[in-house]
Amino acid sequence: MSTAYDRAFEWTREHVESGTMPTAVLGIADASGILALEAFGGASVDDHYPLFSVTKPLVGLTALSLVEDGRLTPTTPLAEAVPEFAALRPDEVQLRHLVSHTSGIVETPMDRPNLRGSLLAGGRDFAAGTAARYSTIAFEGVAALIEHAARTPWRSHFASVLGRADASGLTFDRESTRHAPVDAAAYDLDWDAFSQLGHPGAGAFGRAVDLLSVGQALLRDDGSLVAPITVEAMRRPLTAGLPKLEPYTADRGRDFAFAWNLYNEAPNVLTRDTYGHGGWAGTEFWITPSLGVCFVLLTNRTDLGRFGYRSEQLHNIVAAAASRG
Repeated sequence: MSTAYDRAFEWTREHVESGTMPTAVLGIADASGILALEAFGGASVDDHYPLFSVTKPLVGLTALSLVEDGRLTPTTPLAEAVPEFAALRPDEVQLRHLVSHTSGIVETPMDRPNLRGSLLAGGRDFAAGTAARYSTIAFEGVAALIEHAARTPWRSHFASVLGRADASGLTFDRESTRHAPVDAAAYDLDWDAFSQLGHPGAGAFGRAVDLLSVGQALLRDDGSLVAPITVEAMRRPLTAGLPKLEPYTADRGRDFAFAWNLYNEAPNVLTRDTYGHGGWAGTEFWITPSLGVCFVLLTNRTDLGRFGYRSEQLHNIVAAAASRG
């Protein structure tokens, strides 16, 4: 059936047929429901994909539920949950630093088996809150704070919070997917080791419908997932004015909010209020409140840019179609 978003699906099909993306699922939704959903390359719309860093804002939402409950605040120190961390550094690393990539925790390979050990490996990239450098291991600290505050395993609380948006397919079970990332070993990721970790910064698996359900709840802004005031707070940039270190340097025109990536000054997209996240193997999840639309792209190949792929093209296709009404 033809929709206003036909060009977005044509664009995705072209990238699969060219071999850039091995498989893909594209879904677009507004606050009232899914507008269009299609799978390509032998995939099914019900397939789970490794979300990689799209995991981060989902874990961020889990932490925010505890801020709403008065069990955490954005300034809660990591040392409250991991007391031994306090001895490693003279500065105080807080929840807001962990979710905004401003903690200064030295990054470690994603497939390192001992996540807590990596968090406590020592060293400091910079003083907390003085710069921004993308960090995945910092979300092990977020998970520790969630578990400490909720007094339950963090994954259980994650499932409970995301269940409010009917995103029941979100899981950390590696057996849920048949779409392991292509060329992972060539990029120094041990998929077998990594996929067993349940990494709170990159280890979730999900379906397009799960992420679209989260996007719809945030577009409705009706308090079903988190309160409207929380949605407002989670979108405030936390890295404005800070030095932005590789790989997200200032010229990319992005800031980080409470676990969300903000396209607030990106020179190659049409919108200015889009927020969301991408993932290591090409996954994309983005929400544009001014246009009342969100989209999800699931695929399974890293470094798509080497094939001339530009995800911003899809952003602009979706935005233009939505703005036509």
